[in-house]
Amino acid sequence: MDPSHHTRLPRYARGQVGEVVEVQGTWPLADDRAQGFAEPRIEPVYTVRFPAGALWGPPGGHWVQVELWESYLEVVA
Repeated sequence: MDPSHHTRLPRYARGQVGEVVEVQGTWPLADDRAQGFAEPRIEPVYTVRFPAGALWGPPGGHWVQVELWESYLEVVA
């Protein structure tokens, strides 16, 4: 659940199913930069929305949006 290094993937979003709503462009992966890699991976960053109730339980009714690098995401069938 928790990597041994810095990550910009919030714990509350790990393993959750969200919906990509926008592409923010490509950026150096923050995890690689924090680890001091001379050439961090460059990846697309997406705005992903999650139903708040799925993240924290009731009451829901609104969305939480998070910007996530592509390597944080998995395709859900």
